[in-house]
Amino acid sequence: MTSPVPVVTGSHPAVAARRPTITDVARAAGVSIAVVSYALNGRPGVSAATRERVLRVADEFGWRPSAAARSMRTGPRAVGLVVDRGPSGTAGRAGQVLELVDALQHVLATRSLALVLQVVDDVDAAVALYAQWWAERRFDVMVVTDVRTQDPRVDALRRLRVPSVVLGGTSPGGEVAAVGVDDEDAAARVGRYLVELGHRHVAAVTAPAGLDRTRARVAGLGRTVAAAGGTFTHRATAGTPEEAAAACRRLLTDPRPPTAVMLDSDQMAVAALDVARRTGLAVPWDLSVVAMADSALCRLATPSITALPAVAEEAGTAVGEAVLALLDGSGQRTWRVEPGGLAVRGSTGPRSR
Repeated sequence: MTSPVPVVTGSHPAVAARRPTITDVARAAGVSIAVVSYALNGRPGVSAATRERVLRVADEFGWRPSAAARSMRTGPRAVGLVVDRGPSGTAGRAGQVLELVDALQHVLATRSLALVLQVVDDVDAAVALYAQWWAERRFDVMVVTDVRTQDPRVDALRRLRVPSVVLGGTSPGGEVAAVGVDDEDAAARVGRYLVELGHRHVAAVTAPAGLDRTRARVAGLGRTVAAAGGTFTHRATAGTPEEAAAACRRLLTDPRPPTAVMLDSDQMAVAALDVARRTGLAVPWDLSVVAMADSALCRLATPSITALPAVAEEAGTAVGEAVLALLDGSGQRTWRVEPGGLAVRGSTGPRSR
């Protein structure tokens, strides 16, 4: 399929001042309205060359079919979600992704909206699939999770003017809505708690540095520790327990190891406990451990792990509400999810060294 071509100002002056219609697309492509309809809906009877020309023109115009009209023709509307399994995607977070998807689907079901999820290898594949889905007009709204600080998926959806909801970051405007989690404040609260316990050398072992939530967490924790006169060390990983263990091993065998460490997930925190034990450190007397997402794994570990509550369910509900708002034509473009209070358990204690 030919790559979408951005609209050039002035190239279609009759259309630039108003919302494009299927008639505009048909006229520019030199075909009938029926042929445009067949091409956009993937129906037989249209040659490959004609279909490609129609799709290209539709993208140039930024035209998309009325969601309500298409719903009457094709039944329930749908929402598309592409998840990449790469190092910046779902590594080590499968449980949280399932919670998010379950909560999102629960909201969408109130309007008989279907949720279609596909897993791909990396962010480039996700960009290509979103573009394909939109060119084929399969979905009314796209959802993007694990947002990067500079995210090519969001850039592509904005360029194509696709109604979208991104989880993380701030709203880029237009037809893109954002559900933000206040990760910076949450990490700052963890920092204040550790500082109150006397810790002045604190480390964070996180998912990839390019993720928006990583940037926010590092900023919140680092700023709080620095304000108390302490030192802060950050190690970014792919987010897997194995990489977290390797990062913790390097930190804890340093000549001046941290006395407290914050980890992105429950699995990463359990890995830190294991590394501490293998290096001869006792938790919490020699090392305090905090997880940024609670789970049964944190509660069942020995010692049990101090953690912030996971917000996957709340985030999924907020994403669903944002999708419905877009379909209803609401002007709201930003939703916020606030993490709850810290659950203090046996993995944290006063600094003793």
